[in-house]
Amino acid sequence: MSDLGRVHLAIGDHALARVTLSHPGKFNAMSRRMWRELQAVFTQLQARTELRGVVVAGEGGHFCVGGDIAEYPGFRFDAEQLRHFHEEEVWGGLSAMLACDLPVLAQIDGNCMGAGVEIASCCDIRVAGQGARFGAPIARLGFPMAPREARLVAREAGLATAREMLLEAAVLDADTLLARGFLHAVLPDEQVAEGVAARVQRIARLAPQAARLNKQTLRALTDGEPLQAIVQRAYHYADQAEHQEGISAFLAKRPPVF
Repeated sequence: MSDLGRVHLAIGDHALARVTLSHPGKFNAMSRRMWRELQAVFTQLQARTELRGVVVAGEGGHFCVGGDIAEYPGFRFDAEQLRHFHEEEVWGGLSAMLACDLPVLAQIDGNCMGAGVEIASCCDIRVAGQGARFGAPIARLGFPMAPREARLVAREAGLATAREMLLEAAVLDADTLLARGFLHAVLPDEQVAEGVAARVQRIARLAPQAARLNKQTLRALTDGEPLQAIVQRAYHYADQAEHQEGISAFLAKRPPVF
């Protein structure tokens, strides 16, 4: 079973987690097992209230090259099996990432294609190396992107970029994706890990409850929930310790302890 790839979870210092996509020899192509593991990992992370941030990275100098095409003949030619794959397995993993209230950072090296773009689209902050390449050239394989996945990529990368990736099978460089707003930073390849680590450590020093509440609000707004419904539950944190500590520390001119 080792050739099916794995999604590894590690908890490090400062209550920070690292999720690593690992499929040796296949540039971390996502197998069906890896999609299921991605869902399980992020479901677990959502329940870990002591954590403060997550980094998602690929193993061996690449983020994720896409899906594991070697598996495709076993299910893609049957509509119900194909529906189950995209709606339950792939979307199960992606939706668990989207539902996670922890700040999620993508450390993007090398190839970030298809499934890799989708996984990166679920992250809050995306940092890439200068040599990273992005695309979804699945038209070369004779099939479109599934609707939920296409909506996700179009929302995060922009509709024009999604059209270019899907209709032209275009492969775009990191600077282009930075200019279009998909990436938050592009660094020399050898500095990406350090740059992401600095960002997530900075996040870990901030108020963790505020981060979770901000993610919940942004998710609700993105999902089109009525603003009045969001407002109704927006201020329950008023008497909580983290809120009081932040204000008290500012007034006392000392660093807050969150």
